[in-house]
Amino acid sequence: MSTQTLPDVDTRPEGTDSTDDDAPKMFHYVRKNKIAESAVMGSHVVALCGEVFPVTKSAKPGSPVCPECKRIFENLPPGGEE
Repeated sequence: MSTQTLPDVDTRPEGTDSTDDDAPKMFHYVRKNKIAESAVMGSHVVALCGEVFPVTKSAKPGSPVCPECKRIFENLPPGGEE
């Protein structure tokens, strides 16, 4: 088994679709280099699935992930550029 580098997409999803207790219903995959900028500046990021939102939360292990983001992420070429 070998180690492969994935494209510049964060494996830590970011949340949208808040519930009444302010916890996101699901998390989306976004470009790693846009997360800090969004969190600090309040700018919006675009998830792999096309959802647009500002980063406000980070996922914990076991958090629900957007099925479309997950499908796209799993089909990205390892170590490639988009």
